[in-house]
Amino acid sequence: MPTRERIDAQRERLAYEAARIVLDQGMEDYDRARRKAAERVGVPDRRHWPSNEAVQDAVLAQRRLFMGRADEEALQRLRAAALEAMQQLEHFSPRLIGGALSGALGCGSGIDLLLFADRTEDVIFTLLEMRIPWREAERSMRYPGGVRCLHPVFRFMAGELPVELTVLPRRALRNPPLDPVTERPQRGADRQEVARLVSMGG
Repeated sequence: MPTRERIDAQRERLAYEAARIVLDQGMEDYDRARRKAAERVGVPDRRHWPSNEAVQDAVLAQRRLFMGRADEEALQRLRAAALEAMQQLEHFSPRLIGGALSGALGCGSGIDLLLFADRTEDVIFTLLEMRIPWREAERSMRYPGGVRCLHPVFRFMAGELPVELTVLPRRALRNPPLDPVTERPQRGADRQEVARLVSMGG
């Protein structure tokens, strides 16, 4: 087999092995899943690894093939819960990102929202008013031009669903960070788009 075809076949095999790791272990980090898959298959050269987007495509394909109707219903319930959270946080122009939007869910997936506010305290006051106990963290996000910024994150449980709120400045609505999977601007889905996904059943 010619070298190019062999490398392409290797990348495809790695993408599906990484996708299996994501789904079996509930792993959200595609890069870590790629590394584990490369160790299993024995491909140390990163130039021969699939992109994160190719791994996500393989996750979506495997979910469609193997997880069936119950999994689709779980995704719809997750999106409906995300919509409810977005309605409660509407003041912060929420955008749904992550597996609940793409459909590439692992077993531990929850609701991942971007919120936009120039004062993090405004989000804190809202969570206090809603009587939501949270844990605070930070998320490093990359922007066009290679700039990285740390943003505050608030994590809590809504029933059995993990929720993660990342707070960005308002200007990021026009200049969003890059999606770690596709490397394109991460615009997410607004409340109307998520409502449409819920009403259409996908």
